[in-house]
Amino acid sequence: MTLNITSKQMEITPAIRTHIEEKLAKLGKWQTQLINPHFILNKTPKGFSVEASIHTPLGNLFASSECDDMYKAIGEVEEKLERQLNKLQHKGESRRADESLKDSFK
Repeated sequence: MTLNITSKQMEITPAIRTHIEEKLAKLGKWQTQLINPHFILNKTPKGFSVEASIHTPLGNLFASSECDDMYKAIGEVEEKLERQLNKLQHKGESRRADESLKDSFK
């Protein structure tokens, strides 16, 4: 898996890269293929902005966060991606996927 990290107005240090890789490794517990993960780090006047887009066989994931601390923003993005991945994994198990509500009253 190739991890793409793009940065605007700042330099990507090895510490930042390893932190993102550790957070991305947490998504591995969902046992799905992460295709071309791309993180964009921006320095804004209010702090830092982090955006991430990941393609999976189930669908596309996108999350963004803006925070004073860059590491906290990366953590928030990872949490959002994990929630989206959880939703995609369990979408087939939801009630509305089995049958529609109109059919259940017949």
